Amino acid sequence: MAAHAKTKIFYISIGFWLILGVKSYDGWSNYTLTVQTGGSVTIPCHYDKKYTQQKKYWFSEIDQTKTYTNTTDENLSVIDHPDQSLFTVTMRNLQDKHNGRYYCVVENGEQPPKNIIYEIQLKIQSAPDVSVVNSSVSGHEGGDISVQCLYSSGYQNEVKQWCRYKDQSCYKVGRTDTSQNSSVQISDDDDGGRSFTVLMTGLRLTDSGWYFCSAGEALNPVHLTVTEAEPDKEKDTSLRFCCY
Repeated sequence: MAAHAKTKIFYISIGFWLILGVKSYDGWSNYTLTVQTGGSVTIPCHYDKKYTQQKKYWFSEIDQTKTYTNTTDENLSVIDHPDQSLFTVTMRNLQDKHNGRYYCVVENGEQPPKNIIYEIQLKIQSAPDVSVVNSSVSGHEGGDISVQCLYSSGYQNEVKQWCRYKDQSCYKVGRTDTSQNSSVQISDDDDGGRSFTVLMTGLRLTDSGWYFCSAGEALNPVHLTVTEAEPDKEKDTSLRFCCY
């Protein structure tokens, strides 16, 4: 009976993909996004620049609903950012009923229609497996930022990473990577505090974007904004004494 049920679920799943005509990308599909009960999260959905004018939507496998971009409701906002080649999905007041799989979808306009999808598994927990102290950080060009990532006791021995969402490039605990003028260092808490810290130094403007902390398959997103370096604030003595 159990085998029959699994087979039925398998064919339903295959039918769903055939009807939708989709091409699935790895994206977040190997990870689970963990969020605290009652909390909120913003999810970035990147797409190729050639799809800037195409329709995009957020699809819930739970209730089979589509929410197109530039829609804002009380607990759900889906906003397109064509200048960044991504749309963001903000979910608020998350509860157990929101547990499940979701998809970022771009209709590519081809005939027959094919959709480009990123899969996201969402897990709502009273104590998230992975969380961050600040989900949004900012710094100046040439400066540095630090991000503290928290994880539950069950993830003590899992691989800890700091990944850039757009290209899935990841940095692991205990490893230092340098790219031109910026570097990434990750240190795990050794005193049982169940956290690891990401330090990015020598920031560049191109470092701006979406990242995520992960421990094993659990993750939580962070947005980084890098602004232009402030000019040196030199004292202008010529003006100071001109008018006495």
